[in-house]
Amino acid sequence: MDALCLSAVLRETQAAVAGGRIDKIHQPSRDEVLLHIRGQGGPCRLLLSANPSRARIQLTDLPRENPAEPPMFCMLLRKYLSGGKILALRQPPMERMAELVIEATNEMGDKVRRRLILEAMGRRTNLILLDGEDRIVDCLRRTGGDLTQARPLLPGMFYADPPPQAGKQNPTALTPEEWAALTAKGEDTPADRFLLEHFLGLSPLIAREVAFEALGETDAPVGRDPAELYTRLTRLLTQVEEGRTTPTLLVREGRPADFSFRPILQYGPTTESITCPTFGALLDRFYQEKETAERVKQKGQDFLKTLNHARERLIRKMALQEKELADTAHRERDRMYGDLITANLYRMRKGETLLQAENYYDPEGGTIDISLDPRKSPQQNAAQYYKKYTKAKTAEAMLTLQLEKGAKEKEYLDSVLDAVSRAEGDRDLEEIRQELVETGYLRRRAKAKDRMKRPATKPLEFRSSAGLRISVGRNNLQNDRLTTKLAGKYDYWFHTQKIHGAHVILWTEGQRPDDQSLHEAACLAAWFSQGREGKKVPVDYTPVKYVKKPAGARPGMVVYTTYQTAYVDPDPTLAERLKA
Repeated sequence: MDALCLSAVLRETQAAVAGGRIDKIHQPSRDEVLLHIRGQGGPCRLLLSANPSRARIQLTDLPRENPAEPPMFCMLLRKYLSGGKILALRQPPMERMAELVIEATNEMGDKVRRRLILEAMGRRTNLILLDGEDRIVDCLRRTGGDLTQARPLLPGMFYADPPPQAGKQNPTALTPEEWAALTAKGEDTPADRFLLEHFLGLSPLIAREVAFEALGETDAPVGRDPAELYTRLTRLLTQVEEGRTTPTLLVREGRPADFSFRPILQYGPTTESITCPTFGALLDRFYQEKETAERVKQKGQDFLKTLNHARERLIRKMALQEKELADTAHRERDRMYGDLITANLYRMRKGETLLQAENYYDPEGGTIDISLDPRKSPQQNAAQYYKKYTKAKTAEAMLTLQLEKGAKEKEYLDSVLDAVSRAEGDRDLEEIRQELVETGYLRRRAKAKDRMKRPATKPLEFRSSAGLRISVGRNNLQNDRLTTKLAGKYDYWFHTQKIHGAHVILWTEGQRPDDQSLHEAACLAAWFSQGREGKKVPVDYTPVKYVKKPAGARPGMVVYTTYQTAYVDPDPTLAERLKA
């Protein structure tokens, strides 16, 4: 997000939050703060992200799960800003900074002004709270503990603006004469690089787009047409200043690739530009999937490691068992050797190393050579071959049983990994953790932590176009509850065929469901599964009365009969549209 895009976002945001009161303050993650505001146009939520790779300020509609105990920085913001009135939302010229000016009350009940500043500057991104005298109350990331840095940020110190970028100037204050002097020195420089090197506030994407519009190529030299390049740049700056911006999502191969405050043409047909209703909706859509995946990766890392280790160990064990099972294929040969030795005992003596006998098992009546142990008698050699046969026969039965158990265990572990990939927050991960404790993969936590348990999450809820309720399990424990305890025998159960995924229940309310509702429930089952990236995913469905849980089966494991199969395409837009 460059300074131009930030100014477009702030224009939209200011209209919603100016004059509003801060009702609640949350810190959903280590570097995100969420302000609940009663604005003049109604309640809204303002997100300030100080994540270096996703720094931004925006209005958001996405629910965010809060930790059981608020972090210290969140408690400090609540102390100084709760109930405060937002007087202004400002941005220094062409800087990636946003500043909230807030009127709040101090401990004595007097009204004081405080500032909450977001510096969205890559790895130096920070969120800083200032008092009325511009002293730092605290910041999300304290820097310069030894005071050797050029710009330390510590509580009690006076705040200083970030130093300007050397060699760069504000393009909004640029005169034609200054432009001519700059371009005369850099005629051979690629236009996009020239813009980035000399001017503040431009991202590489926008620099390339201005060059593309003016010169037909993103890296054409400035000297090709410096006047047209200047015209395009000043026109862009004027559009942003006047608020003529368009929230635009760039989609490549079906996935969000980038975003901007205007349509982007440089990529041609390989990238689609989608207009969003607001910048808040744009940023929610762009960052949602990435942030969810990262949050799950960070918070589920401990038991993901355990899961993957258990799965790899199981695969190695099964590979050895399959090799041992293959070795038992020679057992019939050992039995035959025992029979042939027994039939030839009359002509054998102890100390022989080889028996050459007629193979009466061979339809052609040939001879066969059988190795003997010279230390053993003929009877003992026969018994040895019979013993090897019996041992291999027993091993085959045991190994077959162990491989079946191993396959079920691997299927269960894969289902848990699928549930982790679909987890949306702490409570989802906590339920999966509890499941792994109950199944013996993780140790139970200390009792002090167990007392901090939060209420269990509920299944995801949707409504079909015909108004029928559709529930989607978030994990194996929820799948079990949905299918075996909550659903009625005439409700419909959906699951991807031979692909790990959620149990989906279509609540029929005692009626025969319409075809559209069946299709939509099947699409949801395909989307909430490992087949979500595919096409024509097979989804089995049947009334719940035909779905049974075998005795002793792992959570989420069921068998079913008398089913039908639908082949559907996973559709994220359908899931979003039907969400209750």
